[in-house]
Amino acid sequence: MHMPSAASPHLSPRVAQGGGAAPVPAPVPASPDATVAPAEVVVLLLVDVAPSSRLWGYARFVLGRWPLRHVPGLRFAKQLGSGFEGGFGLRPSGTRQGLFLVFDGDAQAEAFVQASPVLASYRRHAQELCVLKLVATSARGSWSGHDFGVGAAARAGGIVAALTRASIKPSRALRFWRMAPAAQASLEAAPGCILAVGLGEAPLLRQATFSIWTSVQAMEAYARSGAHLDAIRAAHRGGFFSESAFVRFVPVTVQGRWKGRTLG
Repeated sequence: MHMPSAASPHLSPRVAQGGGAAPVPAPVPASPDATVAPAEVVVLLLVDVAPSSRLWGYARFVLGRWPLRHVPGLRFAKQLGSGFEGGFGLRPSGTRQGLFLVFDGDAQAEAFVQASPVLASYRRHAQELCVLKLVATSARGSWSGHDFGVGAAARAGGIVAALTRASIKPSRALRFWRMAPAAQASLEAAPGCILAVGLGEAPLLRQATFSIWTSVQAMEAYARSGAHLDAIRAAHRGGFFSESAFVRFVPVTVQGRWKGRTLG
């Protein structure tokens, strides 16, 4: 039940450092097509906490939004866990996590990326960190009552990213998770999927998927086929979700490393 994601126009192949020789995206430059309007901008951190900093990592969930209380222009924030190895299963990861932030505009988002003590702390404690700045091109639904603002026009070509999240009804959780393994396998093997991460704000019931694709066509081909399509149809028929959101993005910048791959 893990659904697609969006990114920036030209990601060129690049050999991962310290890993295999699979092609991976190079740093994503600011795109002339991804003009940041005076609308909200998302910053997503994907973090693999260093073994020596595990207590610091666990504390992020205890502290919640408190370390972010002085961040200028922050209008929405979610501290997120992840599945084992950044996947989507029931087994949680002891080190991988995410931080999803929505800012009033690009100036506030960029100030956070460049100079925030919060982000500096993540850099000190992470063995891998990927920082993405994203602008929505379309949005449907809400996340904890937050409606996403659209700040960029959709493009016919180029890389895209998507966020899908849902609050699963407790009475439907068992059926949801029975369908999850097949959907996960199809996502990870889907042609054109550059990156896929399972995230969640609460075990079992509040789940999210973030993914990056080579094109809208590749993303939609996955969404409309196989185990994923079966899961979506079952979710709609069975009323699995009490709240859900699907947001497509254009990434303005993507920098860092995730699962051994250099993205910037």
